[in-house]
Amino acid sequence: MVKRSLRASPAGIQRARRAFALKGWTQENLAGEVNLKTRQPIWRFFTGQPVDRQIFLAVCSILDLDWRETALNPPADFPEPGETVDTTLLEDIDALVQRVRSPHHDTIQNQCGILQLLDINRPVSLDDIYVDVNILEDIASQQQFEIADLRHLGPAEFNRVGLGFVEQKQIPGMHAVEIYSKLRILGKPGVGKTTFLQYLAIQCNRGEFAADQVPIFILLREFAEESRRSGEFSLFNTIYQAFLTSGISNPAVVETLLQAGRVLLLLDGMDEVRNQDIAAVLKEIRKFSDKYYKNRFVASCRTASQKLRLRGFTDVEVAPFTQAQITTFAQKWFVALTKTTAQSGYDQAAQFIQKLDLPENWQFRQLVVTPLFLHLACWVFQGQGKLPTKRTEFYKQGLDLLLGKWDEAKGVERDDAYREFLLPQKLRLLSQLAAVTFEQGQYFFEQRTIEQYIGDYLRSLPGAILESEELQLESEAMLKAIEAQHGLLIERARGIFSFSYLAFQEYFTARKIVASHNLGGLEQALGGLVSHITDPHWREIFLLTAAMLRSADSLVQLMKHQIDALVAQDPYLQDFLLWASQKSQAIPTEPNIATARAFYLALGRNPHTLDHFTLASTLDQGMFLDAALDHLLLEFATNYSQDFAYVNACSEALNNILVMVLDAGFYKSLQQLRDQLPAPNQNRERLQAWWQENYSVWVAQVRDTIAHYRNLYHPWQFTPEQQQVLQHYYDANQLLIDCLNSNCEVTAAIRQEITATLLLPKQELEDREWQ
Repeated sequence: MVKRSLRASPAGIQRARRAFALKGWTQENLAGEVNLKTRQPIWRFFTGQPVDRQIFLAVCSILDLDWRETALNPPADFPEPGETVDTTLLEDIDALVQRVRSPHHDTIQNQCGILQLLDINRPVSLDDIYVDVNILEDIASQQQFEIADLRHLGPAEFNRVGLGFVEQKQIPGMHAVEIYSKLRILGKPGVGKTTFLQYLAIQCNRGEFAADQVPIFILLREFAEESRRSGEFSLFNTIYQAFLTSGISNPAVVETLLQAGRVLLLLDGMDEVRNQDIAAVLKEIRKFSDKYYKNRFVASCRTASQKLRLRGFTDVEVAPFTQAQITTFAQKWFVALTKTTAQSGYDQAAQFIQKLDLPENWQFRQLVVTPLFLHLACWVFQGQGKLPTKRTEFYKQGLDLLLGKWDEAKGVERDDAYREFLLPQKLRLLSQLAAVTFEQGQYFFEQRTIEQYIGDYLRSLPGAILESEELQLESEAMLKAIEAQHGLLIERARGIFSFSYLAFQEYFTARKIVASHNLGGLEQALGGLVSHITDPHWREIFLLTAAMLRSADSLVQLMKHQIDALVAQDPYLQDFLLWASQKSQAIPTEPNIATARAFYLALGRNPHTLDHFTLASTLDQGMFLDAALDHLLLEFATNYSQDFAYVNACSEALNNILVMVLDAGFYKSLQQLRDQLPAPNQNRERLQAWWQENYSVWVAQVRDTIAHYRNLYHPWQFTPEQQQVLQHYYDANQLLIDCLNSNCEVTAAIRQEITATLLLPKQELEDREWQ
């Protein structure tokens, strides 16, 4: 039987290459001379692979070669006399792509068209939930910063470091795939890397993206496991098996598509490949992408594993969600998962975004910039109708995902020494790292510093006997594992690490304090915390600790004692507190007497910067009167106009005040002072004469009258140091109130005692103790 294909011998290939070089052509030129639509058969000819005999004869003829001298083991019975190349036997490559797409369509749709969301008991269509991602072309961890450049940053700037510390241009994810034929998508856990690759597969499958290519989606973890079992790491075989599942059994079809560059190869989860297989997997990807370079390749990998380099691939990073993307995701989520109507879903989404935008929920907004945490927030909101009152519960759920549940849901097994750490051990390690860095005011730390902290923890473990060099290697490996597996520690810039979210560093720090308290170190743990009562950076630690303690009685009592001590040794500040207390006692019990004290402290401390009418409008009438009187005195101190408009304004202000005055003596005195003002129909000369002769005395009489009847006008003069102490005192009291209002566990008696003694001077506090 006549063979339908021929291959060139090594000597024939050499002769063919010399003849080809003399022509000065490219392989595309030669393919055109043979009337081929692709150069793939030409490439096969020059690499000694089987080529259809008609094409083989045509190539030899054009290159002026004897086909028998060129072929390997040429048969004796052909060509038949007069036989020529029939190019109609060559299938058009575009038609081949479409022929393959049809049976392969359902396979890709089933593989990539649905998502199984955490804690949702049914699959969700990718179309119903997907939101376009943006890409950062500059990798955050490759930026060059000194640690000194970052130390001045506070909580507001923390989460922007590496993702916008230097404003980076974002481009749509689809655009990045169009620009780079070999692309690797990096990102933290839960940012949507896998979903993005699935979306690319579906869009290609529908012909809406890369319509001239066939999509192939490969989970690299599964590829590695199957390759280890078979003993051969071959992407070609895996792709062929994918086609075989779709009913395409001819391997030549796969080869033809690959040679023509008609495959979109999506390689997901490079970081999920076990250590024993990763070298072989990377080698195969490199070799395959070099051989079939015409195709489009997109791989995904966690940012922490970016050192698993792929030659020829461009690395980009998934950007955090913008506000618009958060809104779009929420709308899609609630519409897709609502049990009623689409309109109901939109309504729930609007409520969710409204709650998320409230000032008290800014910590949640820092977290919900990834699909994983945004999904968790939507799920909690749907179940409770609100965001969690205790943020600690939300953080715990998020950390459960990152520390194990996320890998478990995806079927990922890790194979390093860190895997031997059980969840409680991981929590203790991370709590120790968070506490020691936060205590030293470190949001950002150099790699060697965090490795030393990890080493200190490992050295403290029971039975730990590690040499210095071994300890260093173990610490470095553990840092890489925490970064790669959980994304809780990340490289913000080259060699500079931090917790991925400030909220997690704060949560773990509070958890360390609570754990120490539960182990019997109450005084040391909580005492150390309250020593930071005036440091605004520790505010969230107080709130989280109060929420996590089984009983927060000891904490709030220690806070109260520490706050009172701030002003206890300054007699002038004590006089100020005493005056505010006396003023508050002169009003009814409603509003809360501590609120009244706070009002008068603010009034006396800095009257020039407060809008007391606004503040007092919801308070007692006497407080409202005092606010109006204070405002009048402020006008006297700052306005020196000598015109009728100002005189009329003073008269009108006194008329408004008289309406609120209940004391007959005070009323009569203010009325008499009002009547001393010049009549508005007097000429300017008389007005100016009165002003020069009487205004200063008249203002002094008004002040004396207010001081006499309302005990209000005291020219409190605070030094800059006292002003700072008072600011700390106010802020700390507000923090104490916020802790009490945070649903922490405080007994009713202690809660009542603290509320009743807020802002009291030392003498009154001591008097209460003797009662």
